[in-house]
Amino acid sequence: MTFPIEGSCQCGGVTYQLLSAPQMVLACHCKACQKLSTSAFSLTALVNADQLEFQGEMAEWRRTADSGNISAAKFCPTCGNRIYHYNPDAPEKIKLKPANLADTSFITPDAHIWVSQKQEWYSIPEGVKVYDGQP
Repeated sequence: MTFPIEGSCQCGGVTYQLLSAPQMVLACHCKACQKLSTSAFSLTALVNADQLEFQGEMAEWRRTADSGNISAAKFCPTCGNRIYHYNPDAPEKIKLKPANLADTSFITPDAHIWVSQKQEWYSIPEGVKVYDGQP
């Protein structure tokens, strides 16, 4: 895979470049991620903030996670497409939503988390790390 890779929201109001490969990709099966993705799970690519270059205005929404940490979400104020999440106490770590990258062929989950809340009909592939909750 050659970097950088371009990414954008659905309307193109927010664009970005991912400068290097993610440290890890997680498939989260918690109920909040099911609502976010309107699917069985949501993909998250863990990257350092200095490996992303954003253009365009983003809005923010926050909620308290089960851990007690704040989960802040950045999204396009026009189309509502979620771009990334982060903990305001650790802004150097970004939880990028990689489905909005122009090339997603390299995105494969390294682990599935919160499988205690996963949809019964979904089968996790063999050989992937699995966690009942947050690792």
